[in-house]
Amino acid sequence: MELTLLDYIIFFLFIGGVTLFGCSFYRRSRRSAEAFTAAEGQLPAWVVGMSIFATFVSSISFLGLPGGSYAGNWNQLVFSLSIPFATWLAAKVFIPLYRSLNSVSAYHYLELKFGYWARAYVAICYLLTQLARVGSILLLLAIPINTMFGWDIGTIIVATGLLTLIYSLVGGISAVMWTDAVQGVILIVGAVVCAVLLTVGMPEGPAQLFEIAAAHNKFSLGSLSLSLREPTLWVVFVYGLLTNMQNYGIDQNYIQRYMTARSTAEAVRSTLFGSLLYIPVSLIFVYIGTALFAYYTAQPDLLPEGVQGDKVFPYYIVHGLPTGLTGLVIASLFAAGMSTISTSINSAATIVLTDFYKKFHRGPSSPRREMAVLYGASAAVGGIGVVVGLMMMQIDGVLDAWWKLASIFSGGMLGLFLLGLVCHKVKRTNAVIAVAAGLAVIAWMSFWAPLHTYLTIVLGTTAIFLTGFILTKVSK
Repeated sequence: MELTLLDYIIFFLFIGGVTLFGCSFYRRSRRSAEAFTAAEGQLPAWVVGMSIFATFVSSISFLGLPGGSYAGNWNQLVFSLSIPFATWLAAKVFIPLYRSLNSVSAYHYLELKFGYWARAYVAICYLLTQLARVGSILLLLAIPINTMFGWDIGTIIVATGLLTLIYSLVGGISAVMWTDAVQGVILIVGAVVCAVLLTVGMPEGPAQLFEIAAAHNKFSLGSLSLSLREPTLWVVFVYGLLTNMQNYGIDQNYIQRYMTARSTAEAVRSTLFGSLLYIPVSLIFVYIGTALFAYYTAQPDLLPEGVQGDKVFPYYIVHGLPTGLTGLVIASLFAAGMSTISTSINSAATIVLTDFYKKFHRGPSSPRREMAVLYGASAAVGGIGVVVGLMMMQIDGVLDAWWKLASIFSGGMLGLFLLGLVCHKVKRTNAVIAVAAGLAVIAWMSFWAPLHTYLTIVLGTTAIFLTGFILTKVSK
């Protein structure tokens, strides 16, 4: 089955509807910088929760999780199982801390603990990683859309970046989070529809799916080996734990959402809801990959030769779904990408205003000037992100190298934060030495990879924290 006019109509209605819906928040967002960056702390709890969920999910999750479980097993699900631990820490420590500081910037805390150098260092690292993130998501979203529609990848990157930038810039954080909520619902519906249709679409019934999957060990969560060179269950879990602690503890995308809630209690409830929602949804995604494996193993003639890994799910969406549902699922895939991009644009613009402009601007700053900074920064991040996406399309190996650099840039963030949280007073020299030690470990892991790459953030964070902790105790 090929794409029909109805599929195109559903897809374009969704894209146009999301853009117009986001732009409808213009009057609310333009009132002040606080309205643009934190919605004046007046968003409903369910919207905050769905936005946190949508921030966690991207087109990488939508395609990567099914692709991974299709080719392997459920090892990726172990990452999700670490979320409750990080979420508990967020509820007990991170959210009350940031709400008490009453700053929309995630890095104001680091300035209080170590001085402005720490805040500037982490803010710059964050901006670099967001540019990498926007470019990567644009490219990774364009590839399956190209497969489905046949459109030019460069055109898709530019059009997607422009459409997302429009409502992000016009509607501010309110537009970003309300559209996140809508996109999150559509994403879940699309995933559930695919899972159900694959299950009931087996030639001999649903039981055949589980028989084939079990025979190929598809439900395994990974090896229980103690090897540090493979993505064992233990390696993935520790990696997920540290990554999620970084997400909920010091990632501007999440901290900004804590500040949009009406109270600390609502922020906690929203975070628990949005974070824990990802666990069953990620389970659906890995199940889809396993179901695809069983579906095409039972009917090998339906899958053309050469279609494998991440390409299998897009192929099924176009050729295996009924008319109309194809358009809905493609829209949900697009929703995941747009949500991630809009989040990065708004959060990066917020950092430019709070961590740089307000620190270096001399004299009183008018609301109009602050809004101009936010608009300009949003446009710059969106524009540069599109350029990064186009560059990644043209040059082989850039994506891998860029993410390695991004891991080095961002690797010191969590370790420095934990050091400040545990040690009440840390000398500036000790903190700088700790960061340098951590970055050296991260660079070593990134480019020479003596152990599995998942352990990069684990060892880097540990090196920064332990070095700073020991130096602080010794120098007392």
